[in-house]
Amino acid sequence: MRESGILERQLYRIGLIVLALGGLFGFVYFKFFVTRYTYPCVFYSGFGFYCPGCGGTRAVLALLHGRFLEALWYHPLVPYSAALFAGFMLTQTLERLHVGNIKGWKFHNWYLWAALAIIICNWALKNYLWLTFGIEV
Repeated sequence: MRESGILERQLYRIGLIVLALGGLFGFVYFKFFVTRYTYPCVFYSGFGFYCPGCGGTRAVLALLHGRFLEALWYHPLVPYSAALFAGFMLTQTLERLHVGNIKGWKFHNWYLWAALAIIICNWALKNYLWLTFGIEV
């Protein structure tokens, strides 16, 4: 049995690194590349249907502009991941600062299974709408 909190401490440290590096690389990427260079999805171009990640970049951009429902439509994994990350980091930070009786969220494997289910359902729905009704998403 693992010592209580080791995994959460490691995930918290990784989360801080992700915030720092992700913020820097995200700024550079969205500032200099996304608005200037748009590449078609190789999977979509080659096979004629959406890949499991299609809409991810649009979802991130929509989320960064505060358009939560639009991000949810483009790719629901992005707001799901952002909410999980924000909740985990916030509760872990408050626990470390000894704010009230707040206990930090613990990691559970079902978070990953839920993410996989979201990816599969999103992929299936988008391709169903595209291949059946010709609705581009």
